[in-house]
Amino acid sequence: MSVRVRRIYESPEPDDGLRVLVDRLWPRGVAKEAAHVDEWPKGLTPSAELRGWFHDGGSYEEFRARYEAELAAPEAAELLDGLRASVRQGPVTLLTATKTPERSHARVLLELLGG
Repeated sequence: MSVRVRRIYESPEPDDGLRVLVDRLWPRGVAKEAAHVDEWPKGLTPSAELRGWFHDGGSYEEFRARYEAELAAPEAAELLDGLRASVRQGPVTLLTATKTPERSHARVLLELLGG
Protein backbone atom coordinates (compact mmCIF):
# COMPACT_ATOMS: atom_id res chain seq x y z
CA MET A 1 0.00 0.00 0.00
CA SER A 2 1.23 3.43 -0.87
CA VAL A 3 -0.62 6.63 -0.10
CA ARG A 4 0.75 10.12 0.31
CA VAL A 5 -0.29 13.76 0.42
CA ARG A 6 1.00 16.39 -2.00
CA ARG A 7 0.06 19.97 -2.70
CA ILE A 8 -1.84 20.28 -5.97
CA TYR A 9 0.47 23.12 -6.98
CA GLU A 10 3.35 20.63 -7.34
CA SER A 11 3.86 19.07 -10.75
CA PRO A 12 2.50 15.54 -11.20
CA GLU A 13 5.05 12.76 -10.82
CA PRO A 14 5.06 9.35 -12.52
CA ASP A 15 4.76 7.52 -9.17
CA ASP A 16 1.68 9.48 -8.03
CA GLY A 17 -0.64 6.71 -9.11
CA LEU A 18 -4.29 7.65 -8.67
CA ARG A 19 -4.49 11.41 -8.06
CA VAL A 20 -7.39 12.34 -5.78
CA LEU A 21 -8.32 15.93 -4.98
CA VAL A 22 -9.53 16.02 -1.37
CA ASP A 23 -10.57 19.70 -1.22
CA ARG A 24 -14.19 20.80 -1.53
CA LEU A 25 -13.32 23.79 -3.74
CA TRP A 26 -11.21 23.73 -6.88
CA PRO A 27 -7.80 25.31 -6.10
CA ARG A 28 -7.17 28.83 -7.34
CA GLY A 29 -4.88 29.22 -10.28
CA VAL A 30 -4.79 25.54 -11.22
CA ALA A 31 -5.97 24.56 -14.68
CA LYS A 32 -8.00 21.35 -14.62
CA GLU A 33 -5.99 19.90 -17.50
CA ALA A 34 -2.67 20.60 -15.76
CA ALA A 35 -3.78 19.14 -12.42
CA HIS A 36 -4.22 15.61 -13.74
CA VAL A 37 -6.89 14.84 -11.13
CA ASP A 38 -8.38 11.36 -11.49
CA GLU A 39 -11.04 11.63 -8.78
CA TRP A 40 -12.66 14.42 -6.78
CA PRO A 41 -14.86 12.91 -4.05
CA LYS A 42 -16.32 16.08 -2.52
CA GLY A 43 -18.26 13.98 -0.01
CA LEU A 44 -14.96 13.16 1.74
CA THR A 45 -14.15 16.79 2.45
CA PRO A 46 -14.91 18.56 5.72
CA SER A 47 -18.22 20.41 5.82
CA ALA A 48 -18.18 24.15 5.20
CA GLU A 49 -19.13 24.68 8.85
CA LEU A 50 -16.25 22.57 10.15
CA ARG A 51 -13.76 24.12 7.74
CA GLY A 52 -14.87 27.62 8.81
CA TRP A 53 -14.64 26.71 12.49
CA PHE A 54 -11.10 25.41 12.05
CA HIS A 55 -9.96 28.43 10.03
CA ASP A 56 -11.39 30.71 12.74
CA GLY A 57 -8.91 29.29 15.24
CA GLY A 58 -10.26 25.89 16.23
CA SER A 59 -7.72 23.40 17.53
CA TYR A 60 -6.39 20.72 15.19
CA GLU A 61 -7.17 17.98 17.72
CA GLU A 62 -10.84 19.02 17.95
CA PHE A 63 -11.01 19.48 14.18
CA ARG A 64 -9.71 15.95 13.70
CA ALA A 65 -12.32 14.50 16.08
CA ARG A 66 -15.15 16.40 14.39
CA TYR A 67 -13.92 15.49 10.92
CA GLU A 68 -13.68 11.80 11.79
CA ALA A 69 -17.29 12.02 13.03
CA GLU A 70 -18.30 13.50 9.67
CA LEU A 71 -16.46 10.69 7.88
CA ALA A 72 -18.57 8.15 9.77
CA ALA A 73 -21.73 9.38 7.99
CA PRO A 74 -22.97 6.85 5.39
CA GLU A 75 -22.02 8.77 2.21
CA ALA A 76 -18.56 9.73 3.46
CA ALA A 77 -17.93 6.24 4.87
CA GLU A 78 -18.77 4.70 1.49
CA LEU A 79 -16.40 7.08 -0.30
CA LEU A 80 -13.66 6.37 2.24
CA ASP A 81 -14.12 2.62 1.71
CA GLY A 82 -13.79 3.18 -2.04
CA LEU A 83 -10.58 5.09 -1.49
CA ARG A 84 -9.26 2.29 0.74
CA ALA A 85 -9.94 -0.14 -2.11
CA SER A 86 -7.99 2.11 -4.49
CA VAL A 87 -5.05 2.19 -2.07
CA ARG A 88 -5.02 -1.63 -2.03
CA GLN A 89 -4.77 -1.64 -5.85
CA GLY A 90 -1.84 0.76 -6.17
CA PRO A 91 -0.35 4.13 -5.25
CA VAL A 92 -2.73 6.95 -4.36
CA THR A 93 -1.81 10.61 -3.99
CA LEU A 94 -4.14 12.84 -2.02
CA LEU A 95 -4.02 16.36 -3.44
CA THR A 96 -4.75 19.51 -1.47
CA ALA A 97 -4.24 23.23 -1.84
CA THR A 98 -3.72 23.78 1.87
CA LYS A 99 -0.47 25.45 2.86
CA THR A 100 0.01 23.10 5.82
CA PRO A 101 -1.01 19.59 4.73
CA GLU A 102 0.46 18.11 7.91
CA ARG A 103 -2.28 19.89 9.95
CA SER A 104 -5.22 19.44 7.64
CA HIS A 105 -8.01 17.11 6.64
CA ALA A 106 -5.63 15.57 4.09
CA ARG A 107 -3.42 14.37 6.94
CA VAL A 108 -6.43 12.83 8.70
CA LEU A 109 -7.37 10.99 5.50
CA LEU A 110 -3.78 9.85 5.00
CA GLU A 111 -3.68 8.33 8.47
CA LEU A 112 -7.09 6.69 8.09
CA LEU A 113 -5.86 5.12 4.83
CA GLY A 114 -2.80 3.69 6.52
CA GLY A 115 -0.24 6.20 5.28
